[in-house]
Amino acid sequence: MRVDLLAGATYNPAVMPSPVPTILVFDSGLGGLTVFSEVLKARPDARYVYAADDAGFPYGRLSEAVLAERVVSVMERLIGLHDPDLVVVACNTASTVVLPHLRERFSVPFIGTVPAIKPAAQMTQTGYVTVLATPGTVARDYTRDLIETYAAGCKVNLVGSRRLAGIAEAEMAGEPVPDDELMSELQPCFVADEGGRTDVVALACTHYPLLLPRFQALAPWPVTWIDPAPAIARRVTQLIGHPVPGHEADENETVAVFTSGAGIGPALRGALQDKGLPVLAIEDMPLLVG
Repeated sequence: MRVDLLAGATYNPAVMPSPVPTILVFDSGLGGLTVFSEVLKARPDARYVYAADDAGFPYGRLSEAVLAERVVSVMERLIGLHDPDLVVVACNTASTVVLPHLRERFSVPFIGTVPAIKPAAQMTQTGYVTVLATPGTVARDYTRDLIETYAAGCKVNLVGSRRLAGIAEAEMAGEPVPDDELMSELQPCFVADEGGRTDVVALACTHYPLLLPRFQALAPWPVTWIDPAPAIARRVTQLIGHPVPGHEADENETVAVFTSGAGIGPALRGALQDKGLPVLAIEDMPLLVG
């Protein structure tokens, strides 16, 4: 059953015809909000569905086979309900595993999110680059292939954090962790030796830019932080064009969908509204493993 938790009314996309595209932004949790915000700037006229598979969060704990089955299953329901013109998979872990399955199964175009290793290699002045990701993304052959292809001349430091995505979720829910806990996750990103020191950190999980102001404040020295969201937004306009003149988005055409909703409290509801997601709905899809 789909329930609108914010406005007290049932959300029914079938009665909302729109002359502009419907864009589905998908993530395991709240990290994709960083991508949603940039895509919204690029196409403020579009109708949006932000989908968080919080019942499956975090994806890093799932095997590749289970992850692929899970994402395809959730996507099948979301596409059936909302009929998007474009899907943005705003999750590095899912993108590096599931995109081929999604493109084979569905006809709708998909845009993925991959570690920003190429731009990091282009931006570094010292040759010391850190890729801050989840352990799953760090372990993927896909990530190592990107390094070999685009950053072979750099000293690439792969840092896989098990806690940062959850810390970012807690931050959005109004429960920030202390600085020392955050710094313990961030410290491995900063390498210095006789040859130089880290000057670029690629944020290879969409959750991490939610913490960027705190990263910048805690960093032991200034670095360039690469958020992939602006590049994804540019890719969206390449595929579906620029805003439709004379059309303004209706806030009732934008909805945040959760597959559990168990962690939704007043602070998170307010944060979603501030992000431009005034309607909140639940598509109950528990994760069944084993």
